[in-house]
Amino acid sequence: MRKIKVKNGMKSFGSQTVLDSVNIQCESGHIYGIVGHNGSGKTVLFKCICGFMNLDAGEIEIDGVKRGKKGEILTGAGIIIEEPSFLKNVSGIRNLDILYRVNHKKYLPYLKEVMERVGLDPDSKKPVGNYSMGMRQRLAIAQAIMENQEILILDEPMNGLDHKGVEEMRELFLGLKRAGKLILLASHNREDIDILCDAVYEMEMGKLKRIRG
Repeated sequence: MRKIKVKNGMKSFGSQTVLDSVNIQCESGHIYGIVGHNGSGKTVLFKCICGFMNLDAGEIEIDGVKRGKKGEILTGAGIIIEEPSFLKNVSGIRNLDILYRVNHKKYLPYLKEVMERVGLDPDSKKPVGNYSMGMRQRLAIAQAIMENQEILILDEPMNGLDHKGVEEMRELFLGLKRAGKLILLASHNREDIDILCDAVYEMEMGKLKRIRG
């Protein structure tokens, strides 16, 4: 059972308060949705949970262990925050292979299965630089799930997907929830949130309010 807890999280940039006494608790087997306008603080919250930024005050606990040391990056998590960076001159499967082999041995048959799960052709030689926005987003989702991580932090994972792609990724995420993953998801699309999420929070001017679940 994985758990994430943010307690009285505060973060400011100059005179602008971006996170204002934020509290949230998440655990395995559930999808937690956060809605809010651009600039409301959703991405900053995700970056703090992942360790890409530190809170100014408050606490973040992962599995009961307090975090917040400078440079302490969340491990055991698949992450999509902002537009992912891929090598544009090679194929999608080659990108996944390079990233996968940072922590694992070469295993192309498995990576091909992962690409098929997100609706991409693993045998395509098309370089990622020629991918559509939707294809890049599918590849980002493949990267996030390929190590079978127990925690998924997904900031606008449906960006660029057409209707069919959105439906396919919804089914994928619901399947991952059934497999016991902890999923924290931000989306502008209320329908995604309504269909996917067990609990829903709204971020407005740095404040996080639970509105469902």
